[in-house]
Amino acid sequence: MFQMSIRPGSAVAAAPAIAATASEYSSDDILVERIAAGDKLAMQVLFARHRTDVYRWLLRFVGNETVAEDLLSDVFFDVWQQAGRFEGRAAVTTWLLSIARFKALSARRRRTDVELDETIEATVADSADDPEIALQKKSRNELLRQAISKLSPDHREILDLV
Repeated sequence: MFQMSIRPGSAVAAAPAIAATASEYSSDDILVERIAAGDKLAMQVLFARHRTDVYRWLLRFVGNETVAEDLLSDVFFDVWQQAGRFEGRAAVTTWLLSIARFKALSARRRRTDVELDETIEATVADSADDPEIALQKKSRNELLRQAISKLSPDHREILDLV
């Protein structure tokens, strides 16, 4: 009997995967059409299908789990609102990632409170004097004022000019 073995990387093995991918893209297009018509189940299916990939992409881009989760919600909320505008010129995945990219870039621009970690904190110099140094400076300044006050008016005028 004839036996055929298919290596995982061969073109024959890839054919079913390509067919599955093509049907997935066309089913994504149908889902977006149904979402545009207000179908909540279609939205749930699209979300379940793409949330992990979009979340991982967002997480790599923003580097913060909480922000990535918030942006993921924003992305799919936009999908719900803008599904009627999807023209099908690109794959739904491409459309989702372009929305995610726009959201992530906007979040980066808005983000002003950057957390300091210990390595950054150690490299930032503290310009404020500690209490001991502040007291030493105050004492030195007081001693200088006292010494200047003991000078003759002519000598004080020369110091003021310098």
